[in-house]
Amino acid sequence: MGRGMKNPGKIDKSKINKKTIKNLFKYIRKYKLQLIFVVFSIIVSAFTGAIASLFLRTLIDDYIMPLLIVNNPDFSGLLRIIMIMGGIYLAGILATLFYTRVMVTVSQGVLKNIRDDMFEHMQTLPIGYFDSHSYGDLMSHYTNDADTLRQMLAQSLPSVFSSFITIIAVFAAMLSLSVWLTLSVVIFVFIILLVVRKIAGQSGKYFVKQQESLGDVNGFIEEMVHGLKVIKVFNHEGVIKGLFDEKNEDLAENSTSANKYANILMPIMQSFGYFLYVLLAIIGGILAIYSVPNLSLRGVDIITLGMIASFLQLSRSFIQPIAQVSQQLNAVIMAFAGAERIFKLMDEESEADYGEVTLVNAEHKGTELVEADKRTELWAWKMPCDDGTFTLTELKGEVRFYDVDFAYKGDELVLHDINLYAEPGQKVAFVGATGAGKTTITNLINRFYDIADGKIRYDGININRIKKNDLRRSLGIVLQDVNLFTGTVMEN
Repeated sequence: MGRGMKNPGKIDKSKINKKTIKNLFKYIRKYKLQLIFVVFSIIVSAFTGAIASLFLRTLIDDYIMPLLIVNNPDFSGLLRIIMIMGGIYLAGILATLFYTRVMVTVSQGVLKNIRDDMFEHMQTLPIGYFDSHSYGDLMSHYTNDADTLRQMLAQSLPSVFSSFITIIAVFAAMLSLSVWLTLSVVIFVFIILLVVRKIAGQSGKYFVKQQESLGDVNGFIEEMVHGLKVIKVFNHEGVIKGLFDEKNEDLAENSTSANKYANILMPIMQSFGYFLYVLLAIIGGILAIYSVPNLSLRGVDIITLGMIASFLQLSRSFIQPIAQVSQQLNAVIMAFAGAERIFKLMDEESEADYGEVTLVNAEHKGTELVEADKRTELWAWKMPCDDGTFTLTELKGEVRFYDVDFAYKGDELVLHDINLYAEPGQKVAFVGATGAGKTTITNLINRFYDIADGKIRYDGININRIKKNDLRRSLGIVLQDVNLFTGTVMEN
């Protein structure tokens, strides 16, 4: 089940660092062309909503109201303006549909590239990394963490950007109608933002904890399923159940806290929106009744019924994006927590290999051993010399340990002062109790771990000089734990 298991995904809860954003941007910028179209579509979608709301004033003041005071109304103008409004709304709908579809493609492409790179890098990590990190938590990088990224790229980021553009467009539209009513909205929104900031700050830290707890639970379950026979043999089910309950309780508490704060945001924002709607209707009605001069970007005029109706529509369009941003921020925070865990894995140092001796095909030419350019039944070690030439040493399989010390971590030696040898063709058996170091010795020959002191020589060559891939290619291993891989019997 691994030595010294820990949670590899622990991150600093107080920050979403710039490095994570930079790493994520490297993958996103590969889709620059698609993102340009997405930005354009979002702008079109946002401005069509604001323009349609402004048309409501024209519709009421210039068409509906005049038709109410004539005996034989002509509805052709009204129908024309309604068709224009319908066209504007249709353009907004098509733009929204377009950028939503494109962002699905972009998000899946980004995730595919991240998973490919993560898997490729994971295969270069030293064995010691997997000894100290639970398999279930590693799997969580490919599932839970990746899924939070998908949701952010496909939904949250477009929604947040669209909301900001909508806020700008609607704010400009409101100023073009009434500065006084716009000031009322700004003051009210300032109060809303204070509330949102408080709630979002509380939920954000719990979303990060939730992501970490989820990795812990996945890792624990994977280990317990893998070791189920051992658990049953030693009647350890009760203890394991207790440990699982503790981890599951942590996950439940963090998830409850995160979603408790997140889920009350939208109802609060909706309530604020309704209250603002009523407040603006009252203020607008009072200004209209008392014929208070109305200041707007177009100059000074009076408040009309169409202006009030249009402004009320704009106020709802102004509050809704703020509510969406406040809600999506939690998803963004959770996604960056997952992204930081992913990039933390990808930033782990690959297995170091400073070997210079390689394994090559060889053949005899007279009494001389030379490198062959075809597959032969003879293998040799190709060693570089100081003068730039190479010498070949035939692969025979002689292994010798000289005063070898080894520790998995720190100064806790597992093996001390080990001296042994195995001649070519000789059969050697390691016999001892579990944990005595039998498997460890074979792992040292493969250089899955580096020794703390002493030397290991293979055909007279210090194995530190041999490239790890070539060293392992020269050895045949039958593992004590059988793993079947997807594929044919022959491949396994």
